Amino acid sequence: MKRTILITGASSGLGEGMAREFAARGDNLALCARRTERLEALREELAGKYPQITISIRALDVNNHEQNFEVFRAFQEEFGTLDRIIVNAGIGKGQPLGTGAFNANRQTAETNFVAALAQMEAAMEIFREQNRGHLVTVSSVTAVRGMPGNVNTYAATKVGLAALSEGLRVELKKAKSPIKVTTLYPGYIRTAINEKVKNAPFIVDAQTGCKAMVKAIESGKSESFVPGWPWTPIGFLIRRLPVSVLAKLF
Repeated sequence: MKRTILITGASSGLGEGMAREFAARGDNLALCARRTERLEALREELAGKYPQITISIRALDVNNHEQNFEVFRAFQEEFGTLDRIIVNAGIGKGQPLGTGAFNANRQTAETNFVAALAQMEAAMEIFREQNRGHLVTVSSVTAVRGMPGNVNTYAATKVGLAALSEGLRVELKKAKSPIKVTTLYPGYIRTAINEKVKNAPFIVDAQTGCKAMVKAIESGKSESFVPGWPWTPIGFLIRRLPVSVLAKLF
């Protein structure tokens, strides 16, 4: 049965890469982002390769909170149902606290957490109504501990997103709901958001990273580090290292 998958932030980076992977699997796509010209180019590319699938695009600024609800509903009405919604849109503008970059940190917090909350709310309204669906949230390996410097605020937002997702999983499990929630913890995957980062350990290209993300989503696991190697053992270790050791590493 052909599924319909909604991806936010689909005009570039991980969202764009996941769209390509799901298109190759024969899934219909509901793609949204601010830059509709890039979405149009992506739709044209994928439609040429996979004419058997339906690809719909809509403009979405996730920080326009009401627009999340409007766009998700419009996609549901168009396709009749939404099988999976991937909360992917995010930014990485953080700077060390107290260095005059409050606006950059605030924008990161609002986009990566408050706007993600709006997306999750919009998705869950639809899934509760359908009594089925798969919600996927894209956190980060940085969410396993507090991170210093430029990553501090970014990592904190990803901790919050992971906690929201886990709390929702517990709630749905208690209610014996068929709705599933998956949290991804990507390691370093080369995209525009980190193109200026130097010496990123174990970094992989976008295609490799997005293949690993889609594989993890399809596995049905509640939580996955991606790529699994080496980030699963690294995440395990980082969670347990004392602060004195973290200070030397980061």
